[in-house]
Amino acid sequence: MAQRCDVCGKGPQFGNNVSHANNKTRRRFNVNLQPVRVKLPSGSNGRLKVCTRCIKSGKIIKAA
Repeated sequence: MAQRCDVCGKGPQFGNNVSHANNKTRRRFNVNLQPVRVKLPSGSNGRLKVCTRCIKSGKIIKAA
């Protein structure tokens, strides 16, 4: 499943797990995506995967 926000396009970032012995293994920081019912520009309602930053900032209008 693609971890990508449908509004802003934010995707996963990559970094390292660092152990106490300073061993490093690659890891993924996924975006906090939520499925939301949204009022689309065409006037209908649809379901999008939206990051929580877009929800909090009001970039989408939730469907009633």
